[in-house]
Amino acid sequence: MTEIPDSVERAFGYHDAFERDGDAYVVTTTAFEGRVTAVDGPENYSAYTVTVRVPTLPAATADEVGDAVADGWFETLERRLEDAPKATRADVELKTFDVERDGEDVYVTYGFEWGNADRAADIAKAFVEYVEGTYVEGVIPGYEYVSPVEDLVDTASQEGGGGGGTPL
Repeated sequence: MTEIPDSVERAFGYHDAFERDGDAYVVTTTAFEGRVTAVDGPENYSAYTVTVRVPTLPAATADEVGDAVADGWFETLERRLEDAPKATRADVELKTFDVERDGEDVYVTYGFEWGNADRAADIAKAFVEYVEGTYVEGVIPGYEYVSPVEDLVDTASQEGGGGGGTPL
């Protein structure tokens, strides 16, 4: 088990969006699983890894999805997720960024270093929320979606004016 720096343990422990899970913190405010780990970094910084697990498009639908559509959706999602640091309202330089398919799951990983653990918790939460929001924006109309994607699309549609369909 990796030892979490004391400042990170305090900041994430007091943050209302996180819950401790072994050597990681889980984001409790999103439908998709977001996990954050932290280790001591250079000087007074900690190194954070944020991993978000989302379903592939075929896993999120009750319908058959062709390979070309699934691949195009994945490539578009990957390109859009690169912009996550802009959603943090901080000058975050990614040390790592990766989007990988593993069976029916897509794993999105962001790595960054930050000196203030309280601010790092907000940044990590923003990354997880960005992945979820970007995922929902990329939902392709015309498919029947299953939970939790169905629930996210319904919520986005209702909050977006109740017109039905996807948010965009």
